[in-house]
Amino acid sequence: MEIEERILKDIRLFDSSIEKAGKLMLGEEENKVVELAKMYALDSKSWLDKKDYYTSFSSIAYAHGLLDAILKMRNIIE
Repeated sequence: MEIEERILKDIRLFDSSIEKAGKLMLGEEENKVVELAKMYALDSKSWLDKKDYYTSFSSIAYAHGLLDAILKMRNIIE
């Protein structure tokens, strides 16, 4: 799999996960973390458009980490 395809796959996975988070009743602090994760995902798309694959991949990976922390705290994922 090419790096660009991998990043696009991770962005789609993030978008799916963000839908799950959107169905939760989150507290103020949790919502801040989700919004931060969304910003990192947008950054990933921007870096991808610029063909900066390493920064794009790092950004989407960080977005996943932030969102996963919220979903794990809520026992949505293991």
